[in-house]
Amino acid sequence: MLPATLQTPAALILLAGGLLACFVGYRVFRVVLAIYGFIIGALLASSFMPADQTLWMILTWLAGGIVGALILIVAYFAGVALLGAGIGAAAAHMASAALGTEPTLLVVILVSIVGALAALALQRYVIIVATAFGGAQTALIGGAALMGDPAALQATVGAVYRVYPLDPLPQTTWDLWIALALGVVGLVVQLAVTADGKKRPERLTRRA
Repeated sequence: MLPATLQTPAALILLAGGLLACFVGYRVFRVVLAIYGFIIGALLASSFMPADQTLWMILTWLAGGIVGALILIVAYFAGVALLGAGIGAAAAHMASAALGTEPTLLVVILVSIVGALAALALQRYVIIVATAFGGAQTALIGGAALMGDPAALQATVGAVYRVYPLDPLPQTTWDLWIALALGVVGLVVQLAVTADGKKRPERLTRRA
């Protein structure tokens, strides 16, 4: 968990990264992978440090973020598979929520595997859908945190599993609808403009 003094910078990173992913995620997919890798790596690393050790927490946060970003940039196919797995897990949770139940761990794992395989088979469209809706959700959390919402603020500096919940503001439903609406707009923009004429994400065809 990050110290409270880093809530605003963390919220800004989530907002900016989320909007970038939402509207131009396909064309700058490596950048999006780097941002999300940094966020995941930073929060995962910082979860092992006590919040009262501010200097060490910041250093650990930066180191974990850099490592996470490098891992997702290098492991492109792993990044695509993770996006598909995330979509599958989110779909399982949404379906269960609609039925008023909680998905079992086995169901989540199976659906995530199916999502990962589908993502590798349909990379372009999976990337567009995942970045549009994933970016919208991330931007919503960052924006709500900047407006002072307690639940969103906690999500920006909490444990890694709290950064990307389906409902970051548990007492409301408007956040879910806003995330869906923003995701649809991002999806339309990417399909109609930013992904037009593109066969692969930026720089993927160039050899190192």
